[in-house]
Amino acid sequence: MKNENLFNRKGLKSFRSSLRKRSTSAEAALWEMLKSKQLDGRKFRRQYSIGSYIADFCCPSEKLVIELDGDSHGEYHKIQENENRDRYIESLGFTVLRFENRFVFQEPEYLKSEIRKVFGTRKESI
Repeated sequence: MKNENLFNRKGLKSFRSSLRKRSTSAEAALWEMLKSKQLDGRKFRRQYSIGSYIADFCCPSEKLVIELDGDSHGEYHKIQENENRDRYIESLGFTVLRFENRFVFQEPEYLKSEIRKVFGTRKESI
């Protein structure tokens, strides 16, 4: 599959847009930390599609995907879905970081330091 067919597929555009419009409070708070290259000058995108999956946040230059998990992610079937999704995204050379929503509010500096650890370790760029 060619890269132009892999990232931000046109067929998912309206769905990505609707996800941005109804983001969770944790997603909105993390976006405030990441938007406009606020975190070490890295450009992040939200609701970025990779294949048939839509990542909460993506920094294409670092091949980094950040996912925020709420309560529903603790259910067995959701854990399995997330593992399959992460394996697929990682197979494309991305690093996937998952954080519980509470870290955005309770430990924002820890969250940012964990994200920074990935900077500079990227594989081949998109």
